[in-house]
Amino acid sequence: MSGHSCVISPRLKGTLSHASGGKYGRMFPNLAPLTIDDRMLQTLSRSGSSMDLPAAAFEDPASDNGRIPAGFPFFGQFVAHDLTRDPSLLHHHAALKELQNFRTPRLDLEVVYGAGALVHPYFYDLHDPDKFLIGVNDAGQPDDVPRNTQGQALIGDSRNDVHMIISQLHLAFLKFHNRIVDQLHQRGLRGDAALDEARRLATWHYQWIVVHEFLPLNVGEEMVEHIQHDGHLIYAFQGQPFIPVEFADAAYRFGHPQIRTTYQLNDRAGGFTIFPDLAGMRPVPAARAIDWTWFFALPGRRPPQASKRITARLAHSLIDLPESIVGETERPEDHSLAYRDLERGLKCDLPSGEAIARVIGLDPLPKDALGLRAFGWDGETPLWYYVLKESEIQAGGERLGEVGGRIVAEVLLGLLEGDPRSYRNVDPHWRPTLPGTRNGEFTMADLLAFAGVA
Repeated sequence: MSGHSCVISPRLKGTLSHASGGKYGRMFPNLAPLTIDDRMLQTLSRSGSSMDLPAAAFEDPASDNGRIPAGFPFFGQFVAHDLTRDPSLLHHHAALKELQNFRTPRLDLEVVYGAGALVHPYFYDLHDPDKFLIGVNDAGQPDDVPRNTQGQALIGDSRNDVHMIISQLHLAFLKFHNRIVDQLHQRGLRGDAALDEARRLATWHYQWIVVHEFLPLNVGEEMVEHIQHDGHLIYAFQGQPFIPVEFADAAYRFGHPQIRTTYQLNDRAGGFTIFPDLAGMRPVPAARAIDWTWFFALPGRRPPQASKRITARLAHSLIDLPESIVGETERPEDHSLAYRDLERGLKCDLPSGEAIARVIGLDPLPKDALGLRAFGWDGETPLWYYVLKESEIQAGGERLGEVGGRIVAEVLLGLLEGDPRSYRNVDPHWRPTLPGTRNGEFTMADLLAFAGVA
């Protein structure tokens, strides 16, 4: 496929956005936004509502998704942050030449590298400036992201410090880069040449994981293969790619119900909730350093914790977010991530899930199956809620269904196709080359093992 546009079904031309310029756009600009009473959204998603899954039910092994290890929802969060970096956070004139890259959503590990060593010299180790600086925890171990004296993470995006699991995942990518640099130094490569080559290798292996592991797990191998073989049905752009609001503000939020009530962090520390137990913006103590064998399937090791099934119910810790995350609010509903997701869809004028299903050529899910009639609502369904229920109904919550899966897969594959520096454009026949590659495949477990963190 071309590196500058996606193939689109002739049947749908004229109904879809071909936005050029700007980071965000719409897949379905001609679809009317869903009209739904905000009180209905509150009833559906506040604390104690049907979307608030009691801890006892959440700990039921039947709600586990053995298909997807517990680490992948956090990898998905990492990907989201990589795509949506705000260029307004750059204040250095040297970043101007990179500004176009920041404005274009790409899977390029910008969330790790920022605008480069010239703009962010404090990301790097003075003793070996080809490597990232690694922070030291309370036990003197190099197992935290670097921080200033107030505990603030010195990383490319502060969102990767919102909780300890995502900050430890960011740390893994810092160490991944550093191990690549070690190999390049052995080959005699140093300075800018080493930095550029390390970033290329790290980025391409990361992109490979998105295409060949993350997407097949979450949307199904058949959907990925179909899009790669037959082209795109609903995501198109001319010139620069964009992020559809249907993706960013609905479908890609499927990871929220995948979050467990509690997590085992390592062999000694377990039973922690994401919030408030693992809230970030503070140093990670040695006792809570992540052992990634609890989060990803490493060969020869115990099975990892499972993620939760994709359903229209969230862990209570996400329905009652702490004030440190949401700020001071007058309404208790504002502490609910489920309500915030639904409200976001309403404010972004998203169409209903049924409307998108019809455009794609699918029969919408029946109202009785979607379950909103039980709350007195006989209209159509908010897109995010539809995507979650679709997963429940069509795949038992193990992966996304036809609408949600297609939106997620087409956008992520399309963004790679729109990036002239991605492996899919520079070298379409490229395959992973780092040690740990097995039978031509490279997984998140392989990345962690190579980085020396698993």
